[in-house]
Amino acid sequence: MDAQYGLLFCFHLVSFLNCVFILLKYIFLIFTGKKMAYQKVNADQRAPGHSQYLDNDDLQATALDLEWDMEKELEESGFDQFQLDSAENQNLGHSETIDLDLDSIQPATSPKGRFQRLQEESDYITHYTRSAPKSNRCNFCHLLKILCIATSLFIFGIFIGYYVHTNCPSDTPSSGTVDPQLYQEILKTIQAEDIKKSFRNLVQLYKSEDDMEISKKIKTQWTSLGLEDVQFVNYSVLLNLPDPSPSTVTLSSSGQCFHPNGQPCSEEARKDSSQDLLYSYAAYSAKGILKAEVIDVSYGMADDLKRIRKIKNVTNQIALLKLGKLPLLYKLSLLEKAGFGGVLLYIDPCDLPKTVNPSHDTFMVSLNPGGDPSTPGYPSVDGSFRQSRSNLTSLLVQPISASLVAKLISSPKARTKNDACSPLELPNNEVRVVSMQVQTVKKLKTVTNVVGYVMGLTSPDRYIIVGSHHHTAHSYNGQEWASSTAIITAFIRALMSKVKRGWRPDRTIVFCSWGGTAFGNIGSYEWGEDFKKVLQKNVVAYISIHSPLRGNSSLHPVASPSLQQLVVEKNNFNCTRRAQCPETNISSIQIQGDADYFINHLGVPIVQFAYEDIKALEGPSFLSEALFSTRATKIEEMDPSFNLHETITKLSGEVILQIANEPVLPFNAIDIALEVQNNLKGDQPNTHQLLAMASRLRESAELFQSDEMRPANDPKERASNRIRMLNDILQDMEKSFLVKQAPPGFYSK
Repeated sequence: MDAQYGLLFCFHLVSFLNCVFILLKYIFLIFTGKKMAYQKVNADQRAPGHSQYLDNDDLQATALDLEWDMEKELEESGFDQFQLDSAENQNLGHSETIDLDLDSIQPATSPKGRFQRLQEESDYITHYTRSAPKSNRCNFCHLLKILCIATSLFIFGIFIGYYVHTNCPSDTPSSGTVDPQLYQEILKTIQAEDIKKSFRNLVQLYKSEDDMEISKKIKTQWTSLGLEDVQFVNYSVLLNLPDPSPSTVTLSSSGQCFHPNGQPCSEEARKDSSQDLLYSYAAYSAKGILKAEVIDVSYGMADDLKRIRKIKNVTNQIALLKLGKLPLLYKLSLLEKAGFGGVLLYIDPCDLPKTVNPSHDTFMVSLNPGGDPSTPGYPSVDGSFRQSRSNLTSLLVQPISASLVAKLISSPKARTKNDACSPLELPNNEVRVVSMQVQTVKKLKTVTNVVGYVMGLTSPDRYIIVGSHHHTAHSYNGQEWASSTAIITAFIRALMSKVKRGWRPDRTIVFCSWGGTAFGNIGSYEWGEDFKKVLQKNVVAYISIHSPLRGNSSLHPVASPSLQQLVVEKNNFNCTRRAQCPETNISSIQIQGDADYFINHLGVPIVQFAYEDIKALEGPSFLSEALFSTRATKIEEMDPSFNLHETITKLSGEVILQIANEPVLPFNAIDIALEVQNNLKGDQPNTHQLLAMASRLRESAELFQSDEMRPANDPKERASNRIRMLNDILQDMEKSFLVKQAPPGFYSK
């Protein structure tokens, strides 16, 4: 209705100005025309060259119309005297006196000429009597009427526009107001059956070796739903792919050769599980053959390495390393610094839920910290300089299954009879010498991102990025990407159904489906580096839908400190609706996936909802760095009705809508200060000064929360300039905690 009110106002303003223009023109013509009329009286006595004013058609017509007023003035002001003077002049017999021929001043056109009336009424002169002159008074009254009418119309138009603006209901909430029912109206259209259908359609495409086929499918679907300007963003990057010949591990004592999954090196075993064998590798590892002693380093903690180095020479030896507890890249950097030459990487079955049996499962890991390794720190676009990097580490790294580890240490069972798990360990008094062969190839390939958006209404230059990922050719054929893509597509469908009816969020929502995630989040890194200056200034938050279903027993939200309160509110509301929900567990630890660049390099707050197994949450972290070959049937076994998918879609969607549409960003400054204080507590030395600074930070955050944010949340005290400034402060809060050089694998804040 604001647009209608503006149109009415402009219409009446134009009408009023038009009336004023006509009045001024009329006044100008009156005085100009009257002057022309009086000049016409003596037209016969002037030279022909003095008639320049009469050459104008408009002025001539006006003068002719106004001559009648002049004649009336002559008649009223003393026509009788004029006649007496003429008679006297005639009686005096002055021949040189100009004989006024009244016919010479008779107007060419007149309503009723004076001489025409003399012919019709012979006694017109002698019997003519009139009141005082009225022409000037009539002209003034005429002008006053027009002015009053124009002013009345203008004021009347303003009242009509104001009435329409205040009384007509609006179909959508205006900017600056939040309708509590709006979000639910959008989210109620999300149905589990639609997500299931989309998931199954996507799964059928994963066998394709062409990455563009899946990307085209996603783009076509998003475009058909109405998403704006959906396009491909391609980058030519260096990928590390498995060699046609799978890697092997050979026991020197017996000469037995094994594939990474623990099966013997035979042609039949190779044919039965060729896909798993090929994709059980560490991307960007060094390649070659290494024969050395195997040294059990457990989880590769700094204390473990110090203990081992005191009793053994570890130079060019092979480390038997468990995944978890610390980032893999950090542990590999410690091993490389210690002098190891190779690593056999595995997951201890005791770190996984009982329902999971990974004994023969192989997995893939990436040693790439992020982006195209040949263009570190800058986008891989046409013309970019490519560095020659044969590998990202000097270590030969090979992931192996738990069954192969059991064969290496001669321990066939990982669990005892009473079902208590016994961790896999190599006896200290035994020596195992193996020969490991790692085969990989490097190729330049095109990685494709699919990007579309919904333009914001009031703050289109502020972005909420929603990120999922799709399958990339030559990577492990897991199906988590299908769940991720199906969820983001379901939310786009619900959102665009509202947008098509005229509603828009206040801030722009950007939807991204990343490519090259398995190789080190290459698609998101390259896109972020390509548009770093714009994103650094304008991105408000990142909502990750990286791996939404890793279990089915517990909802596990992860959020940056400034968004933890918002996530807690949404999680509690979800538990109330479902009536069954474990204790709220909101984590602020780092997450895996394409959110990495936005957290570590841009300092953007993130949110992610995912379902996990409770046992996995209790076990060591960073196990998700391993990419298993999870089939589509496994996903559907965990969530046959796709109700878990629907829940994640609605929770993520509600957070997206609230961040995109709230006048004041729903960020909490106090939670950032509390996070800093909690991380500094403990037995760490020399933290007294840091704790004092953290205490002052908390006090400042409390003042900011009460003095700035609370008034801004009151619509009566809300000013657009103040809100914009406040939101910019909230948006940049977490950027202040970025560190320039974080240890490998750790977040920079």
